[in-house]
Amino acid sequence: MSDLFTTPAALPNKPNLSEPLAARMRPRSLEEVAGQQHILASGKLLRRAIESDRFASLIFYGPPGTGKTTLASVIARTTGSRFESLNGVESNVAEIRAKIDQARTWRELRGETTILFIDEIHRFNKAQQDVLLPHIERGIVRFIGATTHNPYFHVNSPLVSRSQIFQLEPVPVEDIIAVLERALADHERGLGEHQIQAEPEALRHLAEKSDGDVRKALSALELAGLTTPADGDGIVRLTLAVAEESIQRKAVVYDMDGDAHYDTASAFIKSIRGSDPDAALYWLAKMLHAGEDPRFISRRLVIAASEDIGLADSNALRVALDAHGALEFVGMPEGRIPLAHATVYLSTAPKSNTAYAALGRAMADVENGRTLAVPPHLRTQTRKKLAAASGETEEAMKYLYAHDYEGAYVPQAYLPEGRIYYQPGDQGSEKRIKERLDFWRKSFC
Repeated sequence: MSDLFTTPAALPNKPNLSEPLAARMRPRSLEEVAGQQHILASGKLLRRAIESDRFASLIFYGPPGTGKTTLASVIARTTGSRFESLNGVESNVAEIRAKIDQARTWRELRGETTILFIDEIHRFNKAQQDVLLPHIERGIVRFIGATTHNPYFHVNSPLVSRSQIFQLEPVPVEDIIAVLERALADHERGLGEHQIQAEPEALRHLAEKSDGDVRKALSALELAGLTTPADGDGIVRLTLAVAEESIQRKAVVYDMDGDAHYDTASAFIKSIRGSDPDAALYWLAKMLHAGEDPRFISRRLVIAASEDIGLADSNALRVALDAHGALEFVGMPEGRIPLAHATVYLSTAPKSNTAYAALGRAMADVENGRTLAVPPHLRTQTRKKLAAASGETEEAMKYLYAHDYEGAYVPQAYLPEGRIYYQPGDQGSEKRIKERLDFWRKSFC
């Protein structure tokens, strides 16, 4: 812990060679930050705020390895601020107060600004987050939070309202390759002293399999470079085979209760709705690979069968329900077979949402309009007797039994005011329904 007679929370300029490569290669300036050009390119809001030193509190959220901690430390360097950090998993209220007291002391005695960085801010409970609020308000600390979860759902509203929110995206493959090449060439912080020559295919493999996570790519490069024996010339040859071995199985970024979960499920359903079986199968594969609950997937298929396919192919609902039942019966991993079956069937089926849309219009009338009374001829026998006692005519109370008529149809009012909600489309089986319903409606008129 720093005191008034030591350099406070200094960000080291010389690398600690005992640290992992990913820590040593952490960017020291905005120019070194990989990716994130949507918020850091020249002229962008965050870039302007950092360079002009005109910001209060920030929250960064995004997948692991995209540079949230890195960006916080770069901001501290760029603005010449003290840098104090806490972790939402390990820290408590007492530690928060201690950091704030230090920041107050440095501001009063030396006029220095402190950036308090809290990683995994979503792990703090409400009381811990509330401790920060008055000190952020008074400018005692500049708060920067980092989280892999959407802060609008996982961080307290008062803290969110006092912060500017920036979403970090997975780092593009080409940017990760550039970081790996810089690490191989850097003699001070990287692996430049080890005479490593990497094939372009090897670096690309590491970048692609890291799934946008720079830290994962650098860790795999370090493992490959330091465990591969040198050849007769003293050069370590990093081939594609070595790269494949060093990174092994691709770890899909997928949080079961966060954005990746909902975004992937959304892409899955929208691909089915858009009649793209290839995309739907990819998102299905990603969810299964990441360990998603297969029953969540089968439930989404059942919903899609009615919401997006509906009467255009009523068999789709049967297929989805059968897939759900088969999954429950055989379990995993074989349960993925009926899931794939249903996914392809729904993706290639004709689409219609007319029944679902019709219900929406009817519900809107129920919720916003006056409640319609049941016509006398549709009421129960007891209610009919009450209607007759109140003066209703026998003709008005006469119910026509459809099966007594040809085609089991007879024109008859079932809804007051002649409202129409269901408007069939012309896709698949619904085309025949449309023809039949048009005939009935015309005959009633």
